[in-house]
Amino acid sequence: MNNRKGFMLGAGGLIGLIGVLLVKFGNPGNMGFCIVCFWRDIAGALGLHKAPPVQYLRPEIIGLILGAFILSLATKEFKPRGGSQSVVRFIMAVFMAIGGLVFLGCPLRMLLRLGNGDLNAVVGLAGFISGILIGLQFLKRGYTLGRNHKESKASGFIMPAFAITLLVFLLLRPAFIAFSSEGPGSMTAPIAVSLVAGLLVGALLQRTRICSAGAFRDVFLIKDMHFLWGIIGILVVTILGNLFITGSFHLGFEGQPIAHTNHLFNFLGLGLVGLTGVLLGGCPIRQTVLSGEGDSDAMIVVLGLIVGTAFAHNFGLAASGDGVPVNGQIATVIGYIVVLALATLITMQANRKGA
Repeated sequence: MNNRKGFMLGAGGLIGLIGVLLVKFGNPGNMGFCIVCFWRDIAGALGLHKAPPVQYLRPEIIGLILGAFILSLATKEFKPRGGSQSVVRFIMAVFMAIGGLVFLGCPLRMLLRLGNGDLNAVVGLAGFISGILIGLQFLKRGYTLGRNHKESKASGFIMPAFAITLLVFLLLRPAFIAFSSEGPGSMTAPIAVSLVAGLLVGALLQRTRICSAGAFRDVFLIKDMHFLWGIIGILVVTILGNLFITGSFHLGFEGQPIAHTNHLFNFLGLGLVGLTGVLLGGCPIRQTVLSGEGDSDAMIVVLGLIVGTAFAHNFGLAASGDGVPVNGQIATVIGYIVVLALATLITMQANRKGA
């Protein structure tokens, strides 16, 4: 048991260290990794939204997918599967993305922000846990998206092929790909550093199956702290790294990089991510890793994240350091209504079938 705990702490700590180093090498503050933000940047680079400050083909995402893909092949865990409630997954993922951009980060970035003293992330963490607890009520009452099914290997290769295509575009920089000249999209670690970091973290997450939503879900549902030790490792090493490597640790609410102080929507935004994370079976980074393993259900979620982030910037939903726009506040509330309605209907249907 101690060996398992030590392994998870160590793996989480390495992820936290990599996150700190990516910021030191040039990534935006408290954003060594942010899966929702990075998919947002990729959506912008591909022309799906026109916000100039957030357009870049993030090598970290490319590395996450390929790292998970390579290790799953090596360990014979590459198993193409899917076909479970695809439309529901897509809709929930769109709102997961919107919730993340209202908070300004995914659960992993929440940990990295917290590890640099951003107390707004404490509010986000409270919301995240609350969303998970709401989602657990549906799981306890029979909610399920059903079993996925074995698919052809061709379907499993789609996401790795997409990642390789993005890498080619990143290196060749064709005219139809947009790159930010200012703002977060222009703040980048060197491509090689980011790519290697992504490969390492993708492999680690494929092996450990660390997931923020899954960690808290298991603690509350089955009293199992296995995955939570990985989360603790990320947080502890991030704090130490920001104190002794970057020297950027700053405790407080104000003056935090790429963050706002609207406590209600920090809570509600990440709460929506926690709720959808439980209902979908994984947070944004877990879904990205699963897509590299050949899970086409996770690929649908990733597609929803891309569309959701594009939608958020095209329609003025995303927050900024100045706060959360009214459109973003309305979209968050609509997200809760839609997701809770879908979860209720699916739970009722599952209970009827069970009866």
